[in-house]
Amino acid sequence: MSSFKYRRLDKSDAAVLLVDHQSGLCNIVGDFSPDDFKNNVLAVADAARYFGLPTILTTSFESGPNGPLVPEIKQIFPDAPYIARPGQINAWDNEDFVKAVKKTGKKQLIIAGVVTEVCVAFPALSAIEEGYEVFVVTDASGTFNQTTRDAAWSRMEAAGVQLMSWFGMACELHRDWRNDMEGLGALFSNHLPAYRNLITSYSAQK
Repeated sequence: MSSFKYRRLDKSDAAVLLVDHQSGLCNIVGDFSPDDFKNNVLAVADAARYFGLPTILTTSFESGPNGPLVPEIKQIFPDAPYIARPGQINAWDNEDFVKAVKKTGKKQLIIAGVVTEVCVAFPALSAIEEGYEVFVVTDASGTFNQTTRDAAWSRMEAAGVQLMSWFGMACELHRDWRNDMEGLGALFSNHLPAYRNLITSYSAQK
């Protein structure tokens, strides 16, 4: 008999950590096109807002080449905890960041960031070690190339991190179309052109 337990994302017990989506770092993302990557990151942010998930923003060494947080993220979450780390590479090494995470009271952490093998993997592994369930949004986390990305994914998976797309994340949080078809459809339409066509076609038949 299988011992596998399907651990679903639960919107009542999940928080979102957006780690180091900074203007400088985003320039080195090579495993997604710039337009696709920015769209995916904003999709995660919009999904977090739609589901009302506590969201924590953090940056690393803003005064250096990493640059400031992508402004659209701050616009989506003007009142979210914002931890500008003075130098710690692993966000989990920053006391204020960990305090903000613990203050949410949530045990499931949804993480996305730049770069995947460092800014995402390090806090993800640290959180797993402390007993959190960790879900990494693969298409809203970027790095230099696919080889680097795949190695990071393997390392995190081996530790128990669950990897998923932003679309899968949103569907698992929503659970049932009947909860709010219009709202979820709008979220998907805003970030997936093909889905906008689907919704437009459906609406025209009503």
